[in-house]
Amino acid sequence: MKLQITPTFADSICDLRTRKIKSTFFSQINILIDWDLISKIIDKDYSRGKSAVGKPCYDGLLLFKMCLLQSWYGLSDYEVEDRLNDSLSFSYFCGMTIEQVAPDHSTLSRFRTALTKTKTYEKLF
Repeated sequence: MKLQITPTFADSICDLRTRKIKSTFFSQINILIDWDLISKIIDKDYSRGKSAVGKPCYDGLLLFKMCLLQSWYGLSDYEVEDRLNDSLSFSYFCGMTIEQVAPDHSTLSRFRTALTKTKTYEKLF
């Protein structure tokens, strides 16, 4: 016999409060950080490769924002990929629409490695 857990009113209030806090935090970050400048720094040292199957490559700023989320929330490459696909606040912060799928963990790892080699990753943080 399966035990079904139904969310209580208190659970939904806590979840709403957590979402509002994240949304406010992300809005404040977007006001404080000059993303155009960050994007220029990334584009200078990160050249996007071409997909073998013709898919468009991911923007460096999106990948950098994923790295920020990892740092702020203590997430692995796998976890940040999963959270971006699951969390509206995370995906909106990264500039993704609801229809888009997050870059996979290996794309993020290659991005970080490329920027680490050029010491850009260190500059950005």
